[in-house]
Amino acid sequence: MKVALVPIKGLDAGKSRLLGTLPRTAIEDLSLAMLNDVLGALTQLPEADHTVVVTPDPDVGKAAEQAGAEALVLTTPGLNPSLDEATHILAGRGLDHLLVLLGDVAGARTSDLQALFAAQKELGEPAVVLAPSSDGGTAALLRAPFDAIPSCFGSQSARAHERAAAAAGIAFRRCALPSLAIDLDRPDDLEALLASDAPAPRTRALLGELGIGITR
Repeated sequence: MKVALVPIKGLDAGKSRLLGTLPRTAIEDLSLAMLNDVLGALTQLPEADHTVVVTPDPDVGKAAEQAGAEALVLTTPGLNPSLDEATHILAGRGLDHLLVLLGDVAGARTSDLQALFAAQKELGEPAVVLAPSSDGGTAALLRAPFDAIPSCFGSQSARAHERAAAAAGIAFRRCALPSLAIDLDRPDDLEALLASDAPAPRTRALLGELGIGITR
């Protein structure tokens, strides 16, 4: 089974670096808009058999289920531990390939996600394929099999994941994919998304309602 796993923080805790630009209620709405855009892209991804959202927030879980995904509401603190716990649960159901796509990569195009699977198919198994974010992080990580390397998400995680693959002697490919490069963490990221040709229809609509536009 090939699973797409999307981690999302609690609505009352996520995106703190946007607080100088938006009030907390608007950030919560933005988080849900981004999640729906991400899930919309995954819905059209034939390579994924199942989509799961892992979150500590029941409201996020409810939104995920309304969008057609499975919700795993887990209270495990920290991104990597929560991903590991979700992966352990899914492994008991026959998990094979695992695509982790961060929930704030609102501009994700299905075609770019397909490119990750195409790259993995070229490499064979075991293999790790990564789409970096513009700040050196990891926007998307495809592992075949799911436990090829551990989760190393965090600052400069693209390099950390590459090192983990090298240490394990596993084939690795970094794919620079425009729609996956922007994760919405800072005010500049909002402008970068709006200036790009990435879809993100719900996120774009909400930012318009909030009066957020391109300043240059």
